[in-house]
Amino acid sequence: MPSSRLIGWFLLALPVAALAVVNPSPQADEAARKAEVLEQVVAPGAVSEPAVPLSKQEAQAVDPEGSDPLEEPITCLARSIYWEAKGVPGLDMESVANVVMNRLASEEFPNTVCEVVKQGSEQSPCQFSWWCDGRPDEVVEDDAYEVAKEVARKALNQQLPDHTDGALYFHDRTVHPPWANEFLLTTETEAFLFYRPDLNTTE
Repeated sequence: MPSSRLIGWFLLALPVAALAVVNPSPQADEAARKAEVLEQVVAPGAVSEPAVPLSKQEAQAVDPEGSDPLEEPITCLARSIYWEAKGVPGLDMESVANVVMNRLASEEFPNTVCEVVKQGSEQSPCQFSWWCDGRPDEVVEDDAYEVAKEVARKALNQQLPDHTDGALYFHDRTVHPPWANEFLLTTETEAFLFYRPDLNTTE
């Protein structure tokens, strides 16, 4: 009898445990909502409600395992920072975030972080190489992802200096894509070269 009662309690607890795994925490939900307002402060257009900065704890609560669908600003931005520059934190990570945010602020690019990151298709021409390389997008290095989420938080809060001087494009130092000749080199980091259109030559 005691064992059957124990099994009964276990079975009742299963749906609750499953919900805890599937549903994000209230803190993560609130962080995602704040981030959506913050991205619209940067994107061209009106913002309907006041923006409230994200705290470090809120940002870290979002996508804790690095495996959530890419559907909200913190996850899309952090995962892009992580995959583009996880081996070179610091200026490289921050500069990748700068490019995403500069694109978000430009009328030439989509007006949400996720749309900026996903621009293109899985088959190319993707704007960010990690998004169209055909490999899994789940995080494999927790420490680097925590750093990427903190960089993403600062970028969304507009607390991150633009190290790239308005760059909208970048590439790894090991390659030289043909499009690089069409733009103005704005800065270099350990891993990347950054570019923007030359305003003196555009009409």
